[in-house]
Formats: sequence, C-alpha cells, structure tokens
Amino acid sequence: MKEINDYKSNIENNDTLNIRAELEKYLIHWKWFILGAILALVLAFIYLRYTTPQYSASTTIMIKDNKKSGISAELAAFEDLGIIGGGSSNNPDNEIEILKSRKIISGVVNKLKLNTTYIAEGRFKNSQLYNISPINIDFKDSLNKYIEETQIFFIDILSNSKFNIYDFEGNIIKKNYSFNDELCADEIGCFIINKTSFFNNDNIGKRIIIYAHSINKTTDYYISKLSISPINKNSSVLKLSLTSPVVEKAQDILNEIVAQYNIDAIKDKNQVSQKTNDFISERLNDIGKDLASADDKVTKFKRKNKITDIQAEAQLFLQTSSLNRQKLIDVSTQLSLIKSLNSELSTNTEDLLPSNLGLQDVTIAKSIQEYNQLIIRKNRLLKSAGSKNTVVIELQDNIDNLKSSLKNSLINQQKSLQYTVNSLSKEANVFDSKISSIPTKERDFLDIARQQEIIASLYSYLLKKKEETSISLAVTVPNAKIIDKAYGSNIPVSPKKKIIFLAALLLGLIIPFIIIYIRDLLDTKVHTKRDIEEQTTIPFLGDIPHSETKEKIVVNKDSRSSTAEAFRLIRTNLDFMLSNVKQDKGKTIFVTSTTSGEGKSFMSINLASTLALSGKKVLLLGMDLRAPKVTEYLGIPNRKGITNYITNSDFTVDDLKFRVPELPNLDIIASGAIPPNPAELLMTDKVSELFKEVRIRYDYVLVDTAPVNLVTDTLLISKFADIFLYVTRANYLDKRMLTVPQTLYQDKKLPNMAIVLNDTDMNRGYGYGYGYGYGYGYGIQQEQKTPWYKRIFKA
Repeated sequence: MKEINDYKSNIENNDTLNIRAELEKYLIHWKWFILGAILALVLAFIYLRYTTPQYSASTTIMIKDNKKSGISAELAAFEDLGIIGGGSSNNPDNEIEILKSRKIISGVVNKLKLNTTYIAEGRFKNSQLYNISPINIDFKDSLNKYIEETQIFFIDILSNSKFNIYDFEGNIIKKNYSFNDELCADEIGCFIINKTSFFNNDNIGKRIIIYAHSINKTTDYYISKLSISPINKNSSVLKLSLTSPVVEKAQDILNEIVAQYNIDAIKDKNQVSQKTNDFISERLNDIGKDLASADDKVTKFKRKNKITDIQAEAQLFLQTSSLNRQKLIDVSTQLSLIKSLNSELSTNTEDLLPSNLGLQDVTIAKSIQEYNQLIIRKNRLLKSAGSKNTVVIELQDNIDNLKSSLKNSLINQQKSLQYTVNSLSKEANVFDSKISSIPTKERDFLDIARQQEIIASLYSYLLKKKEETSISLAVTVPNAKIIDKAYGSNIPVSPKKKIIFLAALLLGLIIPFIIIYIRDLLDTKVHTKRDIEEQTTIPFLGDIPHSETKEKIVVNKDSRSSTAEAFRLIRTNLDFMLSNVKQDKGKTIFVTSTTSGEGKSFMSINLASTLALSGKKVLLLGMDLRAPKVTEYLGIPNRKGITNYITNSDFTVDDLKFRVPELPNLDIIASGAIPPNPAELLMTDKVSELFKEVRIRYDYVLVDTAPVNLVTDTLLISKFADIFLYVTRANYLDKRMLTVPQTLYQDKKLPNMAIVLNDTDMNRGYGYGYGYGYGYGYGIQQEQKTPWYKRIFKA
C-alpha cells in the first residue's frame, strides 16, 4: 500500500497536474465568472448609454518659415524693393505657445460665444445644442464682472412668447416672462433671452439648460483641451486637435484659432512698415514746408531782380561745380538721415526704428533690421511669458547691446559724413571763387537754386520710400498656411465601445478571480487529498464524496451513488491494509477523528454496512461513551450498551446487540448510558473480555471511538485495534490541526493508522482533477438531483 501511495505521490507532484489543479480551483466556480461577465457588460452598456460621446476634430497648418518654406512666388516680385526677405525664421515651438496663448483663445471664445452653452434636457441623457438652440441669451456686460463660478439656468418654454426661468436650486427667477425683454439678476447682470431661427412649436413644453461661464475660465478650459504638435521634428507643419461633444463645434473652434492667429501675426508684421510709414509721413510734412520756403525764395529773387534765365558765361566752371554739388547733395542726404535716425534712437526706448531708408552704410541698415527683429520677438514672447523669463531677459540684453552698438555706428557715420560735407563745401567755395566774375545776382540765385534742389531731391526720395512702405503694408500675408481645414469624424473618440466592453468583460472575469484567489489564500481548511499529503505522511485510504441525498445510510445492495462506490473502494483498500492480520480471528477497525462533527459515526455505520454487504459477519461498537452518536444517527432511542456491559456482569453481548431494518446483516451495540467516569471504565478488564469475544464471533468489528484531540478514551483502547481509520472532514478541519494525527502517527500511538477524507466536493475530486463523478447508470438507487437554481444559490 505504501508503494502505491508513493507512486501516486510522484504523479501528483508533476508540474502539469499542479497547473491543472490550480485551474480547476477557478473553473469550479464558472457560474460566478459568467455572472460577473454579464453584470460587467450590463454596467458597460448602461455607462455607454448615459455617457455623452466626445468627438475629435483636427486641422493642419504650415508655419511660413523663410528658411524652410521660402517666400511665395507672388511676393518674389517685391524682393528687389528691400521690403521682403531677410527676416528671421519662425520657431514652431514659439508659434505653438502663441497659438495656445490666452490672447488667441480668448479672442476665439468671444467670437464664437463659447462661454455660453445650451443643453437640451432629454429622457435618458442631455445633449448640447450648438448653433441649433431655439433660444439665445444676450448678456449686456462681460460675465467676468459678475461671476466667478459657473451659473446654471433652466428655461421652461411655455409658449411662443413666454417662458419661466429657474436657478440651479430650482428657485424661480421670473415667471411668465416674455422673450426679447431685458432681465436683470444680481449674479450675472442684465441679459435678454431671444428666440432664434430654430425655434418652432415642437420646443414648447421643453426645458433648455443654459450654462454661463466666465470668459477667463472658458479660456483656461479650451487651452487645456487644445492639443498642438509638429508633424515631425524637422517640419514647420503643425497639427491642431480638439475634442468636443459636438464635432461641428470643435471644427469651428479650430478654424477660428487659425484665423485669430493669422490676424495677430499680420498685425505684428505690419508694425515695422507702419512705423516706417509714420516716420516718412512726418518727414515729408517737414521737408515739404522747407521746399515751399525754398520755392518762395526763388520766386521772390527772380521777381525782385527780374531774372528769367541763367547766362551761359560760366558754363565750363559750372559743369565741374555741378559734379561737386551732386556729391554734396548725396552726402547731405545721408547726413540728414543719420541725424534723424540718431535723434529717433535717442528719444526711443524700445520702439521699432524705420528701415529701408536707403542708407549707403550696409552695416547700419542691417543693424537696424536686426534691432527691429529683436523688438518684435520680445513683444511676441511677452504674450505667453513673463518679463522674468530667461529667453526674454536674454533678448533684452541683446537689444541693449545692439542699441548701444547702433548708436556708436550712427555717431561715427555722422562724423564721417560731416567731414565729407565740410570737404565738399570747401571745394565748392573754390569753384565759387573761380566764377567770381559772374555777376553777384547770378551767384546769389545759384545759392538759392542749389538749396531748392537739395530739398526737392530729398522730398522725392521720401515720396518713393513711402510708396514702397505702402506696398509692404498691402502685401502682408498670413503667418500660417492652412493645409487641411478642420475636420472631425462622426465616430466618437470616447468612450470607445469596443474598449469599454472589452475592459468590462475582463473586469467581470478578473473580479471573481481575485475574490476566489483571496478566499483561497485566506482559507485554512482541508479540502482535498493534496492538502493532507502536504501536511502529513500518513497513508491515505480514500475519500468520501459529499452525499446529495438526505439518507444517513448511503450504502445498500442497490446503491450506485458516488458515495456508495467510495465506501466500496475503501473496503477494498482495507483488505490491503489488513493483509498482515491473522486470519483466525476477527479484524478490529477503529474509527476516530480530531474533533467532533467530522463524520466519524457516518463513516463507521456506512463502512460497517459495506462490509456486511460482502457477506461478512460485522459488528458495530459505539465506544464513544461521552457523546454517543450511533443511536442518535440511526434515529432510534438510546439503549443499553457498552457502559452497561462494563458496569454490570449480568449483561452479555447477545443481550446488547440489535439490528435496524435498514441494515439487516449488521449487528450493533450502542454506547449505553453516559457514565461519569468513561476513562476509568475503558481501563477495566471487561473491555478486554469484550474484544476477545467479538473477535471470535465476527469477521469485522468496527469501533466508533471518541475524538483523539478532546479526550484520552481512544488512546486507552487503541491496543485492541488492527487498524485506525482517522476521519478528516473536508471544508471543516483546519489544516493546522493535521499536526494532531501526524504526531500520533509518528509516535505510533495509534496502530496501523490511515486517513480517510470525508465530505469532499465531487467537483474538486482528489485535488488532482479526477473524482467520483462517473457513476454507473444501471443501479436502482440514484442520487437525487438538486434543481439548477438551488445549486446556484448554494454555490
């Protein structure tokens, strides 16, 4: 028998069988997995039914960057004028911050009136009315003056002209109020509720919910919802995305963000040209007055001296002087511009400088252009960053350094030009002296005409520059080129039905798994043969499945239930365990357990019945003198028994034995009256005489003894046993209590000891995936099937 158990133990330690056993711990509760999955799917359906879906819209734009995108073909014609090209490239990261700035988003909120939301109350869920609301609320003042928290109003439409308005708590604000009439409230100021073109008779009796938000909070909300990212690291193409319960709303918001961004960018680009245009206009006004004064002097001089034409006396000298005069004019023009710029730079703190004035010094012109670019970058960055931002501080340092350098360059250039003017003036004086022979009047006229020509040339030059600046203002293009207009699919991005149902299904399966796992983790009860073999080294004789019938005696000649077959298997195993016992006398089989309630009496009676059915003479002795269970289990009154036999010598075995109709081939001797000293009675010689007699008269003597963990009675009579069946009840005994039979086995206090596992679950089997669920199908007595709904509730 030990070899058989060792062989089984080797098989059962196989890893594959262990995995199967672990799986069966959960598969036995398949009903709970199905129920959990169904409940989770129902909850997922309810969640999807009442959750407002969110839709996503996106648009793609290209930030025009001179280094990456180049200038457009239609503007290339103006590049030679010096008003296009040479500008700095746009950093996509900076443009993303500008696109998400409060200035841009608040402009979108104001333009589309996003701070007011209209909701139609439905039977199951509410729906947002975007551009299709039957009513419209018009606030007279900005909501930022009145509300910090969102205000909610309920509008009940009573008729084509009347409505009731309630606050969030259901208190009525106005009753039977008319459309288009002004209404004032302390919370939000004055407003008017108007009907829109979508109003019809179907709206009468409906309720419209109005959410009024502050501009600031609405702006913050859409800044957080807006997603902007470049297509790739080296591209200036940006993708803008936004989610909303209404896809058309998301599309309109994205399109308006791009429009507001382009408007802002055009304003920034026009700042330099507008500043230059203002400067030129101011200079033209001043020079125009000087030119008029010079013209008046010429007119007066000719009228006074009656001069109509210049004589050709000094033509040769005048040609040479003319070349010198032209140089003087050019240098004087440059000197005037340098002085004007120096004056502008001295009086200007951080404003843009006029550019494209035609300065001959390329270095100064380039420095002015770089200075203006730094001013523009700083102003744009301040829209989304504070003055203490490291980039802003760095730009300010660059501006200060460039400004200082520009001042020094202008001063040096002014000195150089002044020196040139002085030199040319000296040369002019030389030529003047050579024409001293010319009449004084003619010479005076030449002085006046020379001054007139200088002023007229400067005036013409400024007129040309003003026209160029006007062209620059007219041809300014948006900063963002729209590649794809905003588009959103009608398929919601959240909640995703497939993912929700899949997650719900997994959750419905995982939760029962976790519950079962935790329950098994905290469960310390004995359940299967594996639990016993892991804790003890006692031979395992067999297990008794849970009986579905209410009968106490489950073994008879016609029974084919799994419980009856288990007892027959134990009967067979007993023959192996008792093979070393002498055949000339009866075999005593003692049945005990750790505590009461483990089915010791059930085991004794049914095993005795099984042995009796094999044609053997069998006697069942009730030796549990403290808590007799045999008569109680059989449902008969307590009667004289072992106690009476020990205490009264007049009683014989024949006087005490009896039979019951259910077990016609089985003799039974009850425990008798409960004595005050059962241990002392079991130590008397009468007990030894009793076992000698019954061993001679019967083939098998089954003894129902007391639990060994409670009293010493069983140990006192253990010497009369040929084998001890130690009954352990599944789902009842704590695993830690298995140390009791293991100690008894190791100390050999109970001879020829073997364990029987009682009341096992047929679905669990032996703990290795097999059990007594096969049945036979030809027996007369079958197990009573429990209805499916009762089995579910029992589970």
